[in-house]
This record gives sequence, C-alpha cells and structure tokens, in this order.
Amino acid sequence: MKCPKCGYQRQASDTHVHEGICPNCSIAYKKWHIHDKPQKNAFINHAGINTSDDYESTDLTQEQQAGLGKQFYEAFFSVPERVTTVGFYARLILFAVFMLWGGYFILGGIDWSRIGGSFLHNVILPFHEFGHVFFAPFGRFMAILGGSLFQVMMPLGLLLVFSMKYKDNFAAAIMLWWSGQSFIDISPYILDARYRSLPLVGGRGESSHDWGNLLTMTNNLQNTEFIAGFAFVIGTLLIILSGIWGALLLYKMKQNINDI
Repeated sequence: MKCPKCGYQRQASDTHVHEGICPNCSIAYKKWHIHDKPQKNAFINHAGINTSDDYESTDLTQEQQAGLGKQFYEAFFSVPERVTTVGFYARLILFAVFMLWGGYFILGGIDWSRIGGSFLHNVILPFHEFGHVFFAPFGRFMAILGGSLFQVMMPLGLLLVFSMKYKDNFAAAIMLWWSGQSFIDISPYILDARYRSLPLVGGRGESSHDWGNLLTMTNNLQNTEFIAGFAFVIGTLLIILSGIWGALLLYKMKQNINDI
C-alpha cells in the first residue's frame, strides 16, 4: 500500500506497524481522504526543499451546500401539513387583495396623493416616528435616517419572527409585501427633499424634513430624483417577490387540503 499523504510505499518488513497506519508519517489510511484535500502549490525554499503540504479546503462540499439549501427551503417554504378548505381560500382571498393593492401603488408611480392618502401611510407613521427615537443614541444623522430605516426594517423583522418562530411563511410573505410598500411610502418624501412642501408631523420647513436634511448633509440634493426612484424600484421588486413567494406557498398548501 502507498501512503496517500507522504507517498511512502509500505514494505514487507513493516509488519511491526499496523497495516492501516503509515510507518513513515503515522497517518491512518482510512481517515485520509485525499480527494477532499486539494494540494497547495509546491513551494521551493532557498535550500531547495519542497515545502508543499496538504491542507483542508474551507469550501463547502456539495453535501453541505445541499444541506444548507434544504434548511433554507424548509425555513421559508414549509407549509402546514394539513390545511382546511376554508383556511386555504381565506388565505387566497387575502393574497389577492394584497397583490391588487400592491399593483395600485406600483402603477401609480411616485404620487404623494395616492401613497400619502392611503390609510396604510397612517399605520406606518407611528413606526416611522419611533424610529427617530430608537436610533437617536447613534447620532444626529442616524436619528434622522432612523424614521425611514425603521419603517422598512420593522416588517422584515416580523418576517423572520413569522418564519423562524411561528413557521407561518404565508404571514411572512405578507410582511415582505409590507416592507416593499414601506419603501414606496418613503419615495415621495425623498422626492420632496428639494422643495420641502409635504405636510409633515413637525410642520413644513427645513428643520423637520428628514430627507431634505439627509441629502443636504451628504451633498446629494442633486440626486433626489434618482434616490427616490431607487427606493420606489426596491419597493416594487419586494412586492413582486412577495407575490411569487406567496403564490408558491398557496400552491403547496392546496396540495395539503384536508378537512377530515
């Protein structure tokens, strides 16, 4: 037998060493998986000695990658093993309402009257104001940004709670929709950074306009339209992604309908 590590050819006189152990480097043949251990490039030092050796690859094996993929799938695409007919169609109707509602926001573009006039804007507003308080200890910039940041992050936090703790991925998909709508909600606010004309909780003016202050502080007032459009596009993509996710979940739940 030839050692897979050092290349030593076992001799007939090596009977004093167990046949599963290399007499030269003492490794156990069975535990040395040569195919799983890529070789370093050989390095010749100044003395002319080859100092290359084997090392364990830090790359994930195909089995590990498959395991991670399975865990991700089970975490975010699992559905109840038993779904009642009423429960399924209730979710289906709710899903249709949210998708139509999302389309209403998306097709309207960055329109304050449509976005700000929605009752959902008033639902989001307390979370926005709380974000200013929550991020206040991190400095003035984060205190100002915190309102918009918290209103888009809060639904994502709920998404993880529903998926990881309650195993309710359908509710998690709705939370993704809410995060997308929150991005759309801030887009007219960003667009108004130059003019500061929107009615705000703190009143009109320079001191109370979050995005007017943020873009002034970062010298980005000239990029107002781009940043507002970017926020709107992110929101649109999240709503579309939530629709795809929810549709896949509903398809799986339909296979599990059982009223018995």
